[in-house]
Amino acid sequence: MPFPFEVPFGAVQADLDAHVDAVFSSLRSDFLTLPKGAGFLEYPVFERGYQALKQATGSFSDLSAPAVLAAVFRVPVALLVLRAMLGFSPPEWAWLTGQLTGKEISQKAARSLDRRIRMQPLEPLSDTNTVLAERMRLLVETACRLLSEGAPPEPDGILHRLDKVDTRNGPASLSSLAQLGVPYAMLLYERFLGRPFAAHRDSVSELVGDVLETCIEDLLTAEGVSFRKTKRAERLAGFDQAPDFVIPDEFAPRAVIEAKLTEDDGTARDKVTRIQHLDHLSREGVGPGERRFEVIACIAGRGFKVRREDMKKLLLATQGKVFTLQNLDRMIECTTLRHFRSRR
Repeated sequence: MPFPFEVPFGAVQADLDAHVDAVFSSLRSDFLTLPKGAGFLEYPVFERGYQALKQATGSFSDLSAPAVLAAVFRVPVALLVLRAMLGFSPPEWAWLTGQLTGKEISQKAARSLDRRIRMQPLEPLSDTNTVLAERMRLLVETACRLLSEGAPPEPDGILHRLDKVDTRNGPASLSSLAQLGVPYAMLLYERFLGRPFAAHRDSVSELVGDVLETCIEDLLTAEGVSFRKTKRAERLAGFDQAPDFVIPDEFAPRAVIEAKLTEDDGTARDKVTRIQHLDHLSREGVGPGERRFEVIACIAGRGFKVRREDMKKLLLATQGKVFTLQNLDRMIECTTLRHFRSRR
């Protein structure tokens, strides 16, 4: 079965299901792998932070803020271990710190501190930086207070974030686990609630998506095709929603490219709706059956294989110009982009 971009649009319309199958056959998923990205913490580094905290607190039996703070300044990655014990994101920790101390730490400052430590996890920090030292002191004092108190009783139907196997009963829980280990069933249960690699998956989501856009950019550059690549949330003249690529530019668009890699069908549906809107924009101000620019979709990931009806909508909105990573090398020759080649 030929791909939909290889045949006239009338043939795609006449046998839409078969062409959906053709696109599905070329979709691949790489959800089993993730890029590490800058600032990824290997386990041996994380474990050094854990050992620094364990030693400073006597196997977590004494959660005094000064002892913990000294360990964090000496081995900064210990602050990330402390955050993992709480189970909070940097902004959540900062917000609670403001609530409990009355001294605000912005979300931006919390994220910057977290990233600074991930980039240099074992480089000792100096307490001469008064702003940094004060923020770390407030965060550590908040953490020590919460971990010492443990999870308060809650009414039926409410789950407290500290009601975890290691923090439920304050230092007693922490000390017990540090000495005896974690019951495997409980570890699996809390992993089930939190999704494996959840925080890392979120932190590299843009990096994952960049894989497809980078391939498109490399292809256009290699063929000498003039293009305008838009930035996130950028506004372009003539577009209420800027596409990922405009060829040759937004002032005289002849083609637009929307790119998306997703393993989630909901995100895929959102992208299909976005491409349908671009198709509508392409028909404004021109005669019946005409378009101001060609709409091209480049997709990857299993999210696009979930709903056949969405793929049909995508094929109709692009008039069959749907490409995947497996056939992306055909995109220029099979679209209006071939008219913009300056290299052969």
